[in-house]
Amino acid sequence: MDKNKKMSRTLLQQLLLFVVLSVVGPQVVRAVKPIPSSNLRIGEGDNSIRIMQEDIIDTVNKHPDAGWTAAHNPYFANYTIAQFKHILGVKPTPQNALADVPAKTYSRSLKLPKEFDARSQWSHCSTIGNILDQGHCGSCWAFGAVECLQDRFCIHMNMSISLSVNDLLACCGFMCGDGCDGGYPIMAWRYFVQNGVVTDECDPYFDQVGCQHPGCEPAYSTPVCEKKCKLQNQVWEEKKHFSVNAYRINSDPHDIMSEIYKNGPVEVAFTVYEDFAHYKSGVYKHITGGMMGGHAVKLIGWGTSDAGEDYWLLANQWNRGWGDDGYFKIIRGKNECGIEEDVVAGMPSTKNTVRNYGGSSGTAVV
Repeated sequence: MDKNKKMSRTLLQQLLLFVVLSVVGPQVVRAVKPIPSSNLRIGEGDNSIRIMQEDIIDTVNKHPDAGWTAAHNPYFANYTIAQFKHILGVKPTPQNALADVPAKTYSRSLKLPKEFDARSQWSHCSTIGNILDQGHCGSCWAFGAVECLQDRFCIHMNMSISLSVNDLLACCGFMCGDGCDGGYPIMAWRYFVQNGVVTDECDPYFDQVGCQHPGCEPAYSTPVCEKKCKLQNQVWEEKKHFSVNAYRINSDPHDIMSEIYKNGPVEVAFTVYEDFAHYKSGVYKHITGGMMGGHAVKLIGWGTSDAGEDYWLLANQWNRGWGDDGYFKIIRGKNECGIEEDVVAGMPSTKNTVRNYGGSSGTAVV
């Protein structure tokens, strides 16, 4: 698809999204640091230049104030810049899409610990520590949302479940964006409210083997929405799990920390630069390299380094071969790369769960 056709399709999607959302009463629109446009991302030479670059590693590791270590990440050993940009699948959210989305704040009287890790706070919830792999699809917006919702089902309802990225990726359609070509994190949460999401067992992720077999370069296309479980004895509608709501968290670090502390991991979007691909350990801050695109991940905690730098702790979905065993830290309180400006989440619903998990009868939350 040429650039003009792709831009026209994006404009049409945003117009349709405006029509869908315009039925909701207007409220105050909050400014959000723009995620770079995916339409302008592929530059000359990007299909031949590798993302792993020795000069970037040297620049970071020789920088006196970097606070983190760069290295050759084996996960991206064969990636070109174009392929790396493709997996950064957060599109700039149209402002009208945020007009009716509440932004949660918390009282400053809430006392928070100096360090917090959702993996140890809710140690019975194994999903919190899972590191997944989005493959060659720009599905980070869907992974971040699904991972947080399944964690919250465990935290608040003691349900150990794995939910389907594939359902969201394939079936949300234009409301969420472009599937493997990127989407809007907040609209993923709205999909959970309206449509729910089935289990991963019912509808497993389409790219289970990575991009190793013929025909998968340069990237997979978005899977087709089939609305039926892969296992013949399971019914699609019965495997749906819902969110009660979809909301943003105010960009103040205290509000973000309070939300994680009380309710569990949240989905965050931020701008990725070339040096981030080389992250190995430490507290990341942008040092060198050009802007690559927008990415979504799961924020699970915070702390302070031995050097005295406050950081956020996050789980990526680039397998354990990237970064610090799949995780990374980024400097906290300075809105580094916009990390504190686009934080979204929702609360799990009991809707449709009594049938699957038993329990006392009662009114479902809808």
